[in-house]
This record gives sequence, C-alpha cells and structure tokens, in this order.
Amino acid sequence: MTEETNKNGPDAAAHEAHATEAAEQQAAGEEEGASERQVDPVEALKAENADLRDRFLRLAAEMDNLRRRTDREVKDAKSYAVTGFARDMLSVSDNLRRAIETLPEDARASADATMTALIEGVEMTERGMLATLERHGVRKIEAEGQKFDPNFHQAMFEVPNPNVANNTVVQVVQAGYAIGDRVLRPAMVGVAKGGPKTDAASEDAAKA
Repeated sequence: MTEETNKNGPDAAAHEAHATEAAEQQAAGEEEGASERQVDPVEALKAENADLRDRFLRLAAEMDNLRRRTDREVKDAKSYAVTGFARDMLSVSDNLRRAIETLPEDARASADATMTALIEGVEMTERGMLATLERHGVRKIEAEGQKFDPNFHQAMFEVPNPNVANNTVVQVVQAGYAIGDRVLRPAMVGVAKGGPKTDAASEDAAKA
C-alpha cells in the first residue's frame, strides 16, 4: 500500500471524522464553561448593593456611638471641670468653720461690736463660698440619721446607742460633698453600734 493510499484511504477518512468530532466536543465544552463563568449582571448588582448597604449600616452605627460618646464626654467635662477647684475650696471652708467653732459661746456673747462684726463676716464668707459651690453642682451629703453607706460615708468611730438602728450615722465629724453623681469628699461620721433590741429579745431578757 502506497503512501498516497494511506492518506486517502478509509483509515484517513475515519481519522478525520474522529478529529472533527473531538474538535466539536472541545468547542462545546469551552462554550459551556464560558457560559458558566459569565455572571448575571442583575445578581451582581444585587450583591454589590447588599454589601454597600451593610457597610453603610455599620458606618452609621459607629458614627452614632461616636456622637453619643462625645456628648457624654462633653457633658462630663462641663459637670466635673471644677472638681479639683471645688475640693480645694472645701478645705478653705473647713478652716473657716474651725475658726468659728473655736470661739466659745460665752466669749461670743460678750464680744464687742468689732469682734461680733468679724465673726459675722467669717460666717458670711463661709455661707457665700458654699452657695457658690452649690451653683456649680457641688452639694452637701446629708449624713446624720441616714444608714451608713461606704460610698458616701467614712466611719471614724462607733457610738453605743440602743435607741437607733445599728449602723445609723449619729454624728458628723466633717461634712461630705458630692458633685453630680460623684463623691467629692465622703462625710466623716460616727456610727451607732448595737441598735434597739427586738421585742423577742426583750422578752427573753425579762424572763431571764
């Protein structure tokens, strides 16, 4: 069989048909793959829109938190800006009060006009200072007669007293002050110890 026969014979025709079929299958596969890789533009836009919406909501939440935090910090700065100054002024007020209390009542009653004017001037100065502090948010902690609270009171000693409930503040050694919702200085107090006996305890004591 000659070379020309091999090229043009039945085997050559079959080979050519097989090659054509393979090429068609390859082309169909490539077209199908390209079709699968192609993304629907509407779905792509929906996905992009959802992503942008999610980012916007997160950014809006972060900005809202920042605004609230900034407002709170500004409010705290306004409320507590005078804290250090107020604490120092309380020390001055304490000294004025001590100066007034060191004067015995009989000496005050028998004082001449000049001394009386001096005493009244010191008292007016103390009242004016406390009134000014109060205008700036500094308030006195009312401790006497209240139940002892370590957040507002500092116990200096205990006082045996069966007439009031245990842990009741019965004496204030030094007044306490607060600014806003913060304690500027706790009240130094004496606290009742013991408290009134219950009826059952009294009856048991009587029977004994």
